[in-house]
Amino acid sequence: MRALEHVGASLSQASSAVYGENADRWAAATSVRTAVRLSLKSIVQPVSSLFSPSSRVVSSCSPVEPTFSFLRCTVANSLANSSVSENGKPVVLAMQHEGWNGSAASRTLADVGMGDLHSNGSRLKIFSGTANPQLSQEIACYMGLNLGGIKIKRFADGEIYVQLQESVRGCDVFLVQPTCPPANENLMELLIMIDACRRASAKTITAVIPYFGYARADRRTQGRESIAAKLVANLITEAGANRVLACDLHSGQSMGYFDIPVDHVYGQPVILDYLASKMISSDDLVVVSPDVGGVARARAFAKKLSDAPLAIVDKRRHGHNISEVMNLIGDVQGKVAVMVDDMIDTAGTIANSAALLHQEGAREVYACCTHAVFSPPAIERLSGGLFQEVIVTNTIPVKEQNYFPQLTVLSVANLLGETIWRVYDDSSVSSIFQ
Repeated sequence: MRALEHVGASLSQASSAVYGENADRWAAATSVRTAVRLSLKSIVQPVSSLFSPSSRVVSSCSPVEPTFSFLRCTVANSLANSSVSENGKPVVLAMQHEGWNGSAASRTLADVGMGDLHSNGSRLKIFSGTANPQLSQEIACYMGLNLGGIKIKRFADGEIYVQLQESVRGCDVFLVQPTCPPANENLMELLIMIDACRRASAKTITAVIPYFGYARADRRTQGRESIAAKLVANLITEAGANRVLACDLHSGQSMGYFDIPVDHVYGQPVILDYLASKMISSDDLVVVSPDVGGVARARAFAKKLSDAPLAIVDKRRHGHNISEVMNLIGDVQGKVAVMVDDMIDTAGTIANSAALLHQEGAREVYACCTHAVFSPPAIERLSGGLFQEVIVTNTIPVKEQNYFPQLTVLSVANLLGETIWRVYDDSSVSSIFQ
């Protein structure tokens, strides 16, 4: 209660500074954000405590990390805990619900003096490509900014035209564009957006890439293959980007392909936050890696769940997008299995793994991934009854025809928005995940 009073006092003090004469809005806004973060640390318990062995049932308390969960709790406070509506469409948690138009987040930020940053000569500008405009809008709303004006169109022959509709001279520009399917079109659009900003004399250009296409082509597995991930990194660098902000790269080595700084953020806290609300007994959990290559990711995930047991599915891949499950390492008998991967493409690996887990006696199987690529026949495999729930994020927009009853989509907008703030403020990004 005292912590909440402290938050209220901090907000009142900063509001006076914001609306007083000769007040520095930027400084006031920054002080408010800092005060809220510090105060919330005394209110919100960390995720590891939600799965404490001393408590058999997982707590339904929400935020994982106060810095990017606070606004989500404010805006989505009234949302139902159910992840699927009656018509089978997923509820996109965080900042999207029926009738949502972004005004709630803007009003919240305006109340603490951040809503008018975009109209006060701010040097931070955010532009969206056409790949995922909804996510871009949510990021801008979290930050209390308007998306920058940009004109993007395709000519009759398929060529892409980009024109900025406002000045970016001397500004720090963030371009939000995942290179999701159609990968080549969205990648080319990103490159042309970067070039337009460079020629418009932007001070710095950060490519915010929630999903980095071609990331799986990060090494040579046989002779005479290309390493397309390195090629794409070179293209983004040569186009004029000064920094890249990526979410859950397929492999950490991809960061080394860039000759510019890379900020790598993880969708893991968003998924952990949601799992904390599922009321699953910590004694019944087992984290499963669908292949040997994802063991490090699954181990890190299990560590956040009070060192939950780890199981590994051993598979052999006979070709691209073709896999066969061989063996299961670990015990899942009578357990709730949570499978963790960075993406779901055709869902062959994760569906075969789920079938094996059921054969080995798993009570329920949850699939968790950051990137929902969902190439055919993924939807048929995922909706076939193998999974209790399929949990993904909105780094890639999910088409309406790809909705199915078990699907839950979580928003990473607050996570990316907070990261952008920290990059712009020259603050630590890694501390978000500690």
